Amino acid sequence: MDVARVINDNGAWCWFQDERALVDPERGLLVVGSIAAPEGPGGDERAGNVELTVVDLWSGTSEVVVLHERFEADDHDVPALWRRRDGRWLAVYTKHKTDDLTRWRVSEPGDPRRWGPEQAFDWSEFTGGRGVTYSNLHELDGRLYCFARAVNDDPCALVSDDEGDTWAYAGKLFTRPKVGYVNGYTRYVSQSARVDLITTDHHPRDYNNSIYHGYLEGGALHRTDGTIVDKVALDADAPSQVELTTVLAADSVWDGEPMTHCWTIDLRRGEDGSLAAVLLARRDTPERPEDAFAREHPVPDHRFFYARLAPGGTWQVRQLAKAGHGLLTHENDYTGLVAIDPYDLDSLYVSTPIDPRDGTALQHHEIFHGRTADAGIGWTWTPVTERSIVDNLRPIVAPGDPGRVPLLWFRGTMTASQHYACEVVLLDSPRGR
Repeated sequence: MDVARVINDNGAWCWFQDERALVDPERGLLVVGSIAAPEGPGGDERAGNVELTVVDLWSGTSEVVVLHERFEADDHDVPALWRRRDGRWLAVYTKHKTDDLTRWRVSEPGDPRRWGPEQAFDWSEFTGGRGVTYSNLHELDGRLYCFARAVNDDPCALVSDDEGDTWAYAGKLFTRPKVGYVNGYTRYVSQSARVDLITTDHHPRDYNNSIYHGYLEGGALHRTDGTIVDKVALDADAPSQVELTTVLAADSVWDGEPMTHCWTIDLRRGEDGSLAAVLLARRDTPERPEDAFAREHPVPDHRFFYARLAPGGTWQVRQLAKAGHGLLTHENDYTGLVAIDPYDLDSLYVSTPIDPRDGTALQHHEIFHGRTADAGIGWTWTPVTERSIVDNLRPIVAPGDPGRVPLLWFRGTMTASQHYACEVVLLDSPRGR
């Protein structure tokens, strides 16, 4: 078994920003965003640093670059990365709903170790001072969009016509009355003229979510089958996400077991236009229904689902693996997560405390590689980590070079999004080995 190497001794990330890691194949550089925590090396002096680890994949050396010192100790603040046509890198990041600024920096040409000054877009005119969270960079019809959670805590967007030098408010993607904490946890994937997305109703702690799919194309928002939900997307009259196509419904029954409180995990698109998504649901039926919405309600049995959409087809959804217990007592829907290989939708990496080969309970979250030969009906599993003394969490397969598989995760102890003692590790291998 190959051994992963530590590339940053203090870092973690959330999963509603992309790309969190990206490869420049011409220079052999991998860039990985993370946030340092007070429990890790450097302590309070380093806590909250927005960091980029720049790995030279040819030599094996790495360097940690700080984009913003002591920004906020919170894994939600991890930057989204973009490689511009002029050879510069763009990094965009926000705080976790504690101010109204989307910040960005642009690198020197070809060098993600050297960065220009930080700039900021102020959302407060639109948010009323309620804060902004997340950054997701996607190109659509020649324009660069930054999707964020902002106005009314709904999915919204900024737009740039100069690849991130300047930004303007584009509008709201969805809108609905807020229930609990926020609205709509959304994952995105793009291919020049189209942006696909999967999203929820609200936070699964506050609502028995379903998961919906739609896409942006030609200025409009569509359902899976191509019917138009919103003729002018991101305008003032944004629709509710319930008007999209339901992929995984709340209270749907699988093998005789009802699944509830769904959440989005990952979404990737194949070169042929096919889509693959990983979704999460609770196998949880408390004696008192109101207990399902308690902040520290224990959820011992989460399930991962794999959803596949063939070009022009319908969604095929199947159970993938058991995800185990909630990762944190106060965030009972956090799990180890799953990463789909961006260049191979039949391949993914699961973090789970339950061995997917035989259902054995494990001492810690381990990483397993899954491969399917029939679009998700059956899977073969190979352990990436074994007999670990700490948890292995939130894998990423960094896109950018189709010839290699840069698998990243962080390992250690996590007690909150703001408190963790974790190190970022990399296992890089040629594709097809």
